[in-house]
Amino acid sequence: MADKKPFIVGIGELLWDVFPTGKRAGGAPINFVYHATQLGADGCAVSAVGDDDWGREILQELARSNIQGIISTVPYPTGRVQVELKDGIPSYTIVEDVAWDHLPLTPEALNAVSRADAVCYGTLSLRHAHTRETVKKLLAAAPQDALRFFDVNLRQSYYSGELIEELLGFANVFKLNDDELVILRNLFGLTGSDEEVCCALLQKYHLRYLIFTAGDKYSVIYTPDEISRINTPRVTVEDTVGAGDSFSGAFVCAVLMGKTLKEAHEAAVKTAAFVCTRAGAWPSYL
Repeated sequence: MADKKPFIVGIGELLWDVFPTGKRAGGAPINFVYHATQLGADGCAVSAVGDDDWGREILQELARSNIQGIISTVPYPTGRVQVELKDGIPSYTIVEDVAWDHLPLTPEALNAVSRADAVCYGTLSLRHAHTRETVKKLLAAAPQDALRFFDVNLRQSYYSGELIEELLGFANVFKLNDDELVILRNLFGLTGSDEEVCCALLQKYHLRYLIFTAGDKYSVIYTPDEISRINTPRVTVEDTVGAGDSFSGAFVCAVLMGKTLKEAHEAAVKTAAFVCTRAGAWPSYL
């Protein structure tokens, strides 16, 4: 893989993050694609928008950001999220029954996933039965040797133990943060130290990587053979929107380009720190 550009696909929510100061395009799997492509991968976003002004505007934003998209237009409004910031840390109010809740299964999306080197997905986009079935069929089409990156991305009440377990069945990379680990402990009755729980999950679900992030403290990446731990660098935070997704995109891009675990982890930490110093999920790398 080191001698050619990796091809990565993000499946799920495409939306406007609406801040008090205005709106910015986002959505976790699409953020993942943006950052991976900025770092040298070829990427494709699979999602849906409405036949409305916000949908047309977000498609223009994708084009300006050089994000390839298989974006269906459906008879529901384009997704949006109200974002409030406190000391740069966001909280989200996610509007329901929007376009990405009704993602159709298309031949173009199946073709993209079937040739992907990495596919990214999370729980949020599966909150509605329509998109849930589409995403599961797309994941089933991914190559066996592809990185199937499950960022658990727990939001509001849009998850369950059953859903997380089902999605882990597709994954060989699992990412969660310290707050999400607390929730998983309660959902699955997990006991032991954070490291013991992460190692147990790695083994139980036959993962290639388990990524555990602890905000401004540190991050750890576990594999069956080694562990990488890096303290989070201190930066002046503008906001943390999209920082976790940029970590994911940078890590996957580096791994697929032949970097070692430590090198890929360092690239992920550096990228996430940079994104924290900029506003919004798709900052310019220039």
